[in-house]
Amino acid sequence: MAILEIARLGNPVLRQQAQPVDLNELTRPGSELQQLIDDMIETMRDANGAGLAAPQVSRSLQIVVYECEGNERYPDRPTIPLTVLVNPRLSELSEETVMGWEGCLSLDDFRGKVARSRTLRLDGFDREGQAVSILAEGFESVVIQHETDHLIGKVFLDRMTDLTQLSYVKEFETFWVADDTVEV
Repeated sequence: MAILEIARLGNPVLRQQAQPVDLNELTRPGSELQQLIDDMIETMRDANGAGLAAPQVSRSLQIVVYECEGNERYPDRPTIPLTVLVNPRLSELSEETVMGWEGCLSLDDFRGKVARSRTLRLDGFDREGQAVSILAEGFESVVIQHETDHLIGKVFLDRMTDLTQLSYVKEFETFWVADDTVEV
């Protein structure tokens, strides 16, 4: 496994529509996609992220990994088991939203307040090419929405409605961290 370089805002790959993954290639013995998934997991964990999308490691593919367990950045968040999603499709997003502070490994020095649907349904595939359907709420729902945005060329800044609630991390920790919101 390897730690991959994380693409930062300004890299065109972050603004592209990611390509669907060929499930036959995903499940082929010795597939490079399986190595990519392993490397994405290692990279996410090394960076203390709750999720990572393939475009963030300069691969324009519809692959997302996420997890929240023993993460120093999110000590008070519920545990989310390691999940690998291939070709995910969101549906049934609730009209009820939650406002929360989000960060991003591709914008590592910023936090911004974003409204996200409280609950959602996701259909896609796991790393073995098996169909999966996930009903998510709260923090997991926010993480999924954040990561799947990367697959359509969006970052959390694009979802912000009030740029006065954009902050560098140091100032966020000084002035805003006590704000009872969800940080991704």
